[in-house]
Amino acid sequence: MKQNRLFSLVVILAMVLPLSAMSPANAATKVPAGNRNAKQPAIPYGSIKRTRSGRGTFEKKYIKIRTMLGRNKKLIKKIKKAARAYGIDPIHIIGALVGEHTYNVDALDRYQTYYVKALAYLNQNLSFQYKGEQVTDFVKRPEFSSCFSINSSYDKWSCRETIWKTKFRGKRVSGRAYPNDRFGRVFFQPLYAGQTFGLGQLNPLTALKVTDMVSRNSRLKRLRASNAPQIYKTIMDPDSTLQYMAAVLKNSINVYKRYTGFDISTNPGVTATLYNLGNVKSRAKKLAAINKKRSARGQKPALPEENYYGWLINTKESELRQLF
Repeated sequence: MKQNRLFSLVVILAMVLPLSAMSPANAATKVPAGNRNAKQPAIPYGSIKRTRSGRGTFEKKYIKIRTMLGRNKKLIKKIKKAARAYGIDPIHIIGALVGEHTYNVDALDRYQTYYVKALAYLNQNLSFQYKGEQVTDFVKRPEFSSCFSINSSYDKWSCRETIWKTKFRGKRVSGRAYPNDRFGRVFFQPLYAGQTFGLGQLNPLTALKVTDMVSRNSRLKRLRASNAPQIYKTIMDPDSTLQYMAAVLKNSINVYKRYTGFDISTNPGVTATLYNLGNVKSRAKKLAAINKKRSARGQKPALPEENYYGWLINTKESELRQLF
């Protein structure tokens, strides 16, 4: 009798659990492939100016990075390996690479050059600071107390960015005036203000945000804000930067699923857009707030949209997929 009851309970659980796993509360709405905008959104003047100063065009730069990727099978294998480690489609990494080297920088003719540059950073006396105050000391101030107990590197550095924006940016605190600029530019660019680095054009703060994810998935040593040369070496080295790129893209997918209920994993234009813009959590929360109001008015939710950078990736997706 007891065995029959136990068997019945097992059958009931087997029937109920799959249904609960598929409940709307746990499901995310997949964002359709392709662009939401019929025409490419406006390209920022800064990108246009940089391209003109190099006497190039966006089309030529696109062809250059696509060609570099196409003739380097070893690099493509590394991209695919990094994508597998984070459970994402390699097109997301390809999209970020193509977008960065089309609109922001020119691809180097030989990607091995990045290895040489990476080693050079280890020999430089670099630190993350503003007017002599190290960022590691700065974030110990009482204003950052709400961030102290956070363990996730992404959430912790995002918390610190928020505190910077609300309590320090463009303000005078304890007799010191702070610039009206982004946290990353004030404290994390000791070489060239506002510049990103390496094959993936990452900045140090972005790398710090996903370092614990990279440590788990790729078994790489965690980065520390106190060791600027190691961070620069990591984001310049193609092998490690690909792992960090994959982590940044995976994190964007996770954050959007968590805060907006959208699964953007099948739209490389959207993930490329977020890679380009950054501030993923704040953008996700903003979209969630918009859709909450739309829902109250009986309107359909607004989907995540691509910017000019992501628009190119979605337009060229089938062509770029031929690379791997």
